[in-house]
Amino acid sequence: MIKKVLTVLFFALSLLPSMGQVNIIPRPAIVEEGSGSFQLSPQTVVISKGKGKGASRVAQAFIEKLQTSTGVRLKSSHKAATSSILFAIDPTIKGKEAYLLEVTPQQVKLSASSENGLFWAYQSLLQLFPPFVESTNARTPNWPLKIPMVRIEDQPRFSWRGTLVDVSRHFMPVAAIKKQLDIMASLKLNRFHWHLTDDQGWRIEIKRYPKLTDVGAWRIDAEGNKYGGFYTQQEIREIVAYAAARHIEVVPELEIPGHELAAIAAYPDLSCNKEEITPRIIWGVEDIVMCPGRENMFNFLNNVIDELVPLFPSTYFHIGGDESPRIEWEKCDSCQARMKVLGLTREAQLQDYVIERIGKYLQTKGKRIIGWDEILEGGNLPKDAIVMSWRGEEGGIIAAQKRHSVIMTPGSHGLYFDHYQGDFMNEPTSIGGYAPLDKCYAYNPVPSALSTQGLDSLVLGVQGNNWTEYTLGPAALENRLWPRGAALAEVGWTKESNKDFSDFQRRLDNDFTLRLKERHINFYIPAPSVEGISSNKLAFIHSRTVALTSQRNLPIVYTLDGTTPTAHSTRYTGPIKIDQNTTLNTATLLPCGLLSNVRKIEINKQTPLFALSTPTIKGYIIRKYKGEYRTPQQLKNAKADSTLKADRIEVVRTLTNVPSDVRNVKNYAATAEGFFYVPETGVYEFSSLLTQVSIDGTLYIDNSGVYAPRDTRENCEIALAKGWHKIHALFLGGIFGGWPTYWNDVKIQWRLVGGKWNAL
Repeated sequence: MIKKVLTVLFFALSLLPSMGQVNIIPRPAIVEEGSGSFQLSPQTVVISKGKGKGASRVAQAFIEKLQTSTGVRLKSSHKAATSSILFAIDPTIKGKEAYLLEVTPQQVKLSASSENGLFWAYQSLLQLFPPFVESTNARTPNWPLKIPMVRIEDQPRFSWRGTLVDVSRHFMPVAAIKKQLDIMASLKLNRFHWHLTDDQGWRIEIKRYPKLTDVGAWRIDAEGNKYGGFYTQQEIREIVAYAAARHIEVVPELEIPGHELAAIAAYPDLSCNKEEITPRIIWGVEDIVMCPGRENMFNFLNNVIDELVPLFPSTYFHIGGDESPRIEWEKCDSCQARMKVLGLTREAQLQDYVIERIGKYLQTKGKRIIGWDEILEGGNLPKDAIVMSWRGEEGGIIAAQKRHSVIMTPGSHGLYFDHYQGDFMNEPTSIGGYAPLDKCYAYNPVPSALSTQGLDSLVLGVQGNNWTEYTLGPAALENRLWPRGAALAEVGWTKESNKDFSDFQRRLDNDFTLRLKERHINFYIPAPSVEGISSNKLAFIHSRTVALTSQRNLPIVYTLDGTTPTAHSTRYTGPIKIDQNTTLNTATLLPCGLLSNVRKIEINKQTPLFALSTPTIKGYIIRKYKGEYRTPQQLKNAKADSTLKADRIEVVRTLTNVPSDVRNVKNYAATAEGFFYVPETGVYEFSSLLTQVSIDGTLYIDNSGVYAPRDTRENCEIALAKGWHKIHALFLGGIFGGWPTYWNDVKIQWRLVGGKWNAL
């Protein structure tokens, strides 16, 4: 009996992935490793077999890939050879994307029932090669190349494994899009959701409406710079074809009826009030939307769709439908008249009418619509509409319960890649949120509320979204997308029971990051954090200890002499005691030898600043300077237009009328000057979103160089004596990097180091 149990147990264990030498991401379903290897040499022959040209195309892709990285072009053949790599279409393998990969000393055999599955097998094969195979520059390897003996059976959990890239807020050139498609393909991500239109820019050529790109593709930002760009229809075709060759389906998004100010700027009669306007130059949600009360809106959308459909062969067409304010519809005679004719009582139903009507038009073009979860609000959604759940999981759950197919992409569960992925003191400004790698990896796209009701099959898959309000270009996009996109790939491909974050980290940190490096991807490695501290400018009176932490339990290296740390620098083993002025440079070290960006921490010994026993000013003196002030230097010789007294520093932000759209604001600068009381001598930490903060005549916080000052990296520590201290604050009102400083909370927060934050 015991022998029988052990036999069954051994058999069960043999079916589990054994990933000793195998570093494939996403993790395959079944991996059986052997001993020995296949030795690939320049004499190895590549064979394709099976009905049609699919096997031959994948084989040629492999030959060209290896030639690019090694300079050697393997010969192709249809005949057996003593050392060969065989690409075979095998109709007995079940599943369009399923594949079998077998490595023996004599042959590497890749089998699938479709070209799609064979292409995924090829991607897994590449990850059995050394990382240099991803290089775009040929180098001479040490032949033969050894591929470990292994047998892999694999197929995806979900059919939809996607990423979204928003090119409206910040435009991404063709080369940057292709570069991301290459990485997507290597991870078996198969849907590219292309967010092409929004308030801040229209990014696709429509020949019938040239103003969409002449006007709608460009904005003059608050700094006076012209920004924009668009794709010609030929460039769209080029990218769609490039993606298709990598078995990635490109899904366009045409936002309706909201998020279309760029189109309205080009053709004002698309809106209710027909007012002349420009593309939006701030982030956030625009109240001006398209007018469904008039037929010209529908004619416009139909004509645009007529030009888009031939460009995008995908079955799917995303129509947005999110964040569409209905304020204008409530006051629009045309909208109200249409609602009366249709017997509608709520503006949400009017939006439903728009979605349904456009959906039916797209059906005539052979398309199936996808929309964000707001499209559920009208209550009469077309039956075949797919709901993309982004505001948590609730929208997806409700949609599935109504028998709609759903794609899960909740920002609350780590799938919004514009959220912070580590200590914000180490990262550029983001829209907010917190989406570290482990949070993304932990997500299960099938909520228990659906699995318990047997509605699993309605979940088509999962998607990670890259919104670009604060993603200024391709390098920033890469840093936010990778490696979270690798975690997303495993969420979408690998069964929940087969996921293992520790093993994922091993494969990522030992191997896949090297592949990203070979592809010149600006991927993210979390820099160290300082335990209990949110500042890079530390102070002490006698001495202090600094404790470092790593987000993913990775090794930390550091220097104390101002030099840049290397992989061979001092390893962090515990709190560091500091008793003199020191520059602490620290970085995270990956097992493969790569380092994160360096975090620089200035640690200074300070004598507590002298305090007054009595303040010379009660409250705060506020001085207002009318006009446009973009830098503190512009105030140097300016004279205040008015002066007032206040009991709160944050009054500096409220000295003009600021409507929600921040249009036609009379900008200004303001200063606040006064005193605050320190209850005990010690080291205090300060934080503020004000432009500048000075204490006792010294500038300590300076946010004037921040691109979009919605977060500060200028927290600082100061040694202060008990008593009254002078404070001077500067506020520059305006739009900086698309962010209105009028939206900031401009309180000055402070605390005794390690204590509770309070506002001055």
